[in-house]
Amino acid sequence: MDRGVVAAKRRFPFRGQAIEERAARDDEFRELCADFADAEVELYRWEQSTEPKRNERYAEYLQLVDDLAGEIGAALDRAAIIPFHRRGPRT
Repeated sequence: MDRGVVAAKRRFPFRGQAIEERAARDDEFRELCADFADAEVELYRWEQSTEPKRNERYAEYLQLVDDLAGEIGAALDRAAIIPFHRRGPRT
């Protein structure tokens, strides 16, 4: 399974099926999940770092991870909306 999809499923464990289905048919969503996975890797790296800019970089990646998770959640929410088509008045 794609590592981005795995990362997204880890963040949204109750939406795993929706993540898999969306990733299977939507390249942009799959890329978003890959970006999320990359950001998580960097977040972990900076969390463990002893470099002088550790705190600054950690905060940046934490924000990026949260932002990307928000985008993933919003994409899943949009996909879950079923349009309701009103018919004209009955005669």
